[in-house]
Amino acid sequence: MPTRTPKEELQGRIREIERFYHKNRRMPSYAEIGDLLGFRSKDSAFKLVGKLERLKVIVRDKKGRLIPKSLALPVKVLGTVEAGFPSPAEEELIDTLSLDDLLIKNREATFLLKVSGDSMKDAGIMPGDMVIVDRGMAAKNGDIVIAQVDGQWTMKYLEKRGGSFCLVAANANYKPIRPKNELKIAGVVTAVVRKYL
Repeated sequence: MPTRTPKEELQGRIREIERFYHKNRRMPSYAEIGDLLGFRSKDSAFKLVGKLERLKVIVRDKKGRLIPKSLALPVKVLGTVEAGFPSPAEEELIDTLSLDDLLIKNREATFLLKVSGDSMKDAGIMPGDMVIVDRGMAAKNGDIVIAQVDGQWTMKYLEKRGGSFCLVAANANYKPIRPKNELKIAGVVTAVVRKYL
């Protein structure tokens, strides 16, 4: 049986950690890394984690917990598709892309919310969609935001009208919301995720 090169050995170890992460939705502990990879000592797991940090495969959050940086499974990018008139297309592997890298800029400040209601339907956000929200972004006029207005939570466009801000729906059936007492912005919507099947 041919022996694996150090690079192949490392790639195999990364794949094992990836499998654990995608199955359990969390990173393995040092002990679990040892069990997964057949290490005899915890020191080997510490050394591997250090190497993966240097390679930017994993990083640490503010509390020192390990989080994946490039463990999200990449998807093939095969080209572009014409959304207007049909045109001849050839499948060509252009690149691979992790959906995490595409959709999430600030992992620690990002969360998902499931949409209910139709007040943002004209912005293409439908009931059942998931929105990706970045709480670390400063909200600007025209952004879609998650806001607490007078104690109630909602998702709307943030608009400055006159000297104050109000929340505006993307559906003519809903009137703009002007806060009576308090408006708190919890985050800016950066993407929408929809499954068709």
